[in-house]
Amino acid sequence: MLPAAPPGGASTYVPVIPQQRVPVPQVDHVLLALLPTAASASVLRALRADGVSVSPVGHGIGVLDAIRARDPALIVLDVELPGPDQASVLAAVQNEAPGVPVIAVTPRERRAGLLHQLRGDRDDYVLRPFAVDELAARIRLRLRLGPALDHAVLRHGELVVDTEFGDVTVDGQMVSLSPTEFALLMAMLADPGQVVSPDRLAREVWSEPASANLVQVYISYLRRKIGPERIRTVRGAGYVLEP
Repeated sequence: MLPAAPPGGASTYVPVIPQQRVPVPQVDHVLLALLPTAASASVLRALRADGVSVSPVGHGIGVLDAIRARDPALIVLDVELPGPDQASVLAAVQNEAPGVPVIAVTPRERRAGLLHQLRGDRDDYVLRPFAVDELAARIRLRLRLGPALDHAVLRHGELVVDTEFGDVTVDGQMVSLSPTEFALLMAMLADPGQVVSPDRLAREVWSEPASANLVQVYISYLRRKIGPERIRTVRGAGYVLEP
């Protein structure tokens, strides 16, 4: 059993968790167990702006109660949350919700110790400090893919993305993407071969409203790195990720 919450000094970011299970009107509900920082607040705003139901939790104590109360489709768990040892919290979370994917947020120096706890077909991790757009894009991608990934690697022709490590290769060559470029690629990979509008890309990649010109600029950056022929412009409609 996890210990009782410490008295006084609790962050206002920690919500009051209802004692009884309540119905969730949205299909997708995310438990966002992150340190209360400006970045985590931006992720929260970005997801809610997309209509995703989100429960924020800022302390390791209360994570299991939040899972029981809201039955989330996805859990984002910061391994540096205050409270109980987060290795034990992660194990308890996986036991409490065995079918629910977890995205762990970890500093680089703790990654090695974390990897053996992650379920390769289901869980993921993001290194701290994380970019808001990258974490938000990974959350959206997980929600679209459902409770488990068949593989940790996404392939579209000769474009390959390792979702566990964030590695991208094109024609067998490693490509280095910025966090925003990676988030843009992940957003397009959600519907490969289909037209994705600039408005949708702006919503999914940037936590704040973004102009069509900004989307176009980053599309040009991404084209330079993965090949101009892999992103086709459909005039007046958007962009298509080609194999």
